[in-house]
Amino acid sequence: QVQLDESGGGLVQAGGSLRLSCAASGRTFSSYTVGWFRQAPGKEREFVARISWTTNTYYADSVKGRFTISRDDKKNTVYLQMNSVKPEDTAVYYCAAVGGILANRNLYQTAAYDYWGQGTQVTVSA
Repeated sequence: QVQLDESGGGLVQAGGSLRLSCAASGRTFSSYTVGWFRQAPGKEREFVARISWTTNTYYADSVKGRFTISRDDKKNTVYLQMNSVKPEDTAVYYCAAVGGILANRNLYQTAAYDYWGQGTQVTVSA
């Protein structure tokens, strides 16, 4: 089992920055792929970014060039640095993790992930 705990959300003005953290406990985190997803009111949860255990990174087009995902396996933590935020970035942000064999898993979709945090609210004011 892996427990995930997000933090760092809050209220920020458009154009500002925020760093989210996803701290893991329960198992060695270094072999897991970790993703960030977000869910705005009335919308489905959507992919934001992910990082593999080899530190390959992938981003949604809507955040590419503004957000950066990184990991510190010594701290069992994955980060999402959010720069130049926009009001449309307002959502609850969730981190998720999956380990083991990833063949046939679409890592852009929520169903591919086995473990989820409780979410952290990010609100961007205009």
